Amino acid sequence: MEAMHAPVFFEWYEVHGDMTTVPPEVVESIRRNKVCLKGGLATPVGGGVSSLNVQLRKELDLFSSLVHCFNLPGLPTRHDNVDIVVIRENTEGEYAGLEHEVVPGVVENLKVITKFCSERIAKYAFEYAYLNNRKKVTAVHKANIMKLADGLFLESCREIAKKYPGIKYDEIIVDNCCMQLVSKPEQFDVMVTPNLYGNLVANTAAGIAGGTGVMPGGNVGQDHAVFEQGASAGNVGDEKLVEQKKANPVALLLSSAMMLRHLQFPSFADRLETAVKRVIAEGKYRTTELGGDSTTEEVVDAVISALD
Repeated sequence: MEAMHAPVFFEWYEVHGDMTTVPPEVVESIRRNKVCLKGGLATPVGGGVSSLNVQLRKELDLFSSLVHCFNLPGLPTRHDNVDIVVIRENTEGEYAGLEHEVVPGVVENLKVITKFCSERIAKYAFEYAYLNNRKKVTAVHKANIMKLADGLFLESCREIAKKYPGIKYDEIIVDNCCMQLVSKPEQFDVMVTPNLYGNLVANTAAGIAGGTGVMPGGNVGQDHAVFEQGASAGNVGDEKLVEQKKANPVALLLSSAMMLRHLQFPSFADRLETAVKRVIAEGKYRTTELGGDSTTEEVVDAVISALD
């Protein structure tokens, strides 16, 4: 931001995934400033420690997760013409963390789906498609088995779809969706999903398009937005990468461009995005996961140089 002379200033806070709660001053800062640029927070597996990412989404009602998965020139992948936006309901479903031990050895996890949240995320997906000149919205579900919960999600999507006759709407069962993603990903445009499926679909789409370390994303609510790496599988929480200073900064840089567009600074967003794409295309500065041996700082410096 400083190198571009963008009119954006930061309040800095250090947060770690093994903390029990998000520090109150961090939440207060986001409430006050409305926008946040966030690094990846790894959640410990098991042990009863709740995810700070989920806490933040609930606290600020960041109901929509948006991950943009697309081919980057110069980064070879199995598939071309991939340009998928995964929009995921962020506040309910299995990811809500409503679980408890009924008796020793028996755990109950509640999947709650509501018409309000389903219609809200469907409307967000169709509005996004309309405003960004997208042609199709695909609802991902498992309503053949979960007929009431996912059935309600589908019913809500269908009702919203009727209000957008200029946008094609279709539906796909989540297991078939995963198969279609790895075989013909170019058929998808905007995808709207319940919470858990969206996490799986977004990480799969990111892997297909070039890797989780290069895909931008954001979590958006009515009043607040938190921008961060779009898909986290495989690299968030890798202490070795941090120690070697070789974590891939591309996803966070592209997420910063998303943040600038959200703040109504499209020219700065375009400059940053163009510089990142130029560095990727040239191929001289890449971190280990992209086949290079550059450090995080070297990639960032290359992007700053490409801004001129």
